[in-house]
Amino acid sequence: MESLTVRQAAEKWNLSPRTVQQLCTQGRIPGAQKFGKSWAIPADAEKPGDLRRTQHRENPAPAQSAPGRMLESGMLMPLMNTPFRPGHCRETAEAMAAGPQRDIALAEYHYFSGQSELAAREAEPYLTSSHMGAKLSACLIYAYANLPLGRIQQTRFALQELNAVLAAAEERSPQFQAASAFAAAAGAVLLHLPLPREMPDMQGFLPLLPPGPRAFALYVYAHFLYLQGEYGQSIGIVEAALAMGAEQYPIPAVYLHLVAVMDSMSLKQTERAKVHLLSAWDLARPDDLIEGFGEHHGLLGGMLESVIKPGWPEGFKRIIDITYRFSAGWRKVHNPVTGHDVADDLTTTEFAICMPAARGWTNEEIGKHMNISVNTVKRHLSSAMNKLGIDHRYNLKPYMLR
Repeated sequence: MESLTVRQAAEKWNLSPRTVQQLCTQGRIPGAQKFGKSWAIPADAEKPGDLRRTQHRENPAPAQSAPGRMLESGMLMPLMNTPFRPGHCRETAEAMAAGPQRDIALAEYHYFSGQSELAAREAEPYLTSSHMGAKLSACLIYAYANLPLGRIQQTRFALQELNAVLAAAEERSPQFQAASAFAAAAGAVLLHLPLPREMPDMQGFLPLLPPGPRAFALYVYAHFLYLQGEYGQSIGIVEAALAMGAEQYPIPAVYLHLVAVMDSMSLKQTERAKVHLLSAWDLARPDDLIEGFGEHHGLLGGMLESVIKPGWPEGFKRIIDITYRFSAGWRKVHNPVTGHDVADDLTTTEFAICMPAARGWTNEEIGKHMNISVNTVKRHLSSAMNKLGIDHRYNLKPYMLR
């Protein structure tokens, strides 16, 4: 993404460099990023309105603007919407303007780094905010942060709030509708739930989103296509999004790479899957953004066991801990709504082996992929089928993630 210096932005907007510097410090320029003592300002950023207004960093007044205005202020998942260098995620969140923007950004950081309790606590005050950008972000974070905590009622409440905002968005601005659709779709797709009936065409609202949420929305769309069995189309969208700049936004980029792993494994393209997994890991590891790996474990078809476990055993252990906690909450929401019976008593290794087995992989192919013997594959498959009460691998599919 092209950027401007403070001086270049000052010349473009006919302001003094000092005024532009203050606007950056106050968080009034969406996407502005501090590097050392300098600021990088998105080239397409608009000149902030009402320059007489000031923001008090210590005691900011509650936002009372109209929803359309709120969504212009960079409040929809502000950390997701900020390009930062790997290793500077928390620093980026803490540099944002005090008040809702920083609070939501820190909730994002804590969620994506596996600190669900902190994330839920930071998001909760904004669940009923009059500032709809903050509310949509808070509901999305709160819904997913409560899954690994076993607080299913809180998750359901937040998901219902997202759907209610979307249902009432028809009379609002197109940008408001796009933000509502983004949050509601993200709330449903990772849980593999049906999309809300009010959901507009995703390709229609994508251009109206800020660049970071737009990249994450492309992950959501690619994940949706994966669930429809459209693996080639899904990975095509992912790789196009990454080629067109989504890699600058580390949080969406991690999720895009992960869905590409899912697609590649479904296509039996293990080397392609490995490239995407390591790309996601390289982006995530410097900031410990490992939540997504735990969320997607079962869908990655043993790639974590094959690639991450040998090279980063401690990181793998933490991912598996996230997997167990997240999956327990995920099933409590997913299974009753869909009527599916995704397995809840398999070990992560059993699940990782059963996923490719359910897709027609042979024991030899699974063993080679996961660096284990054929006999070990057979033992885990036998244990899994005994737990599920089935007598043939062809019957595994109804119990796997879909």
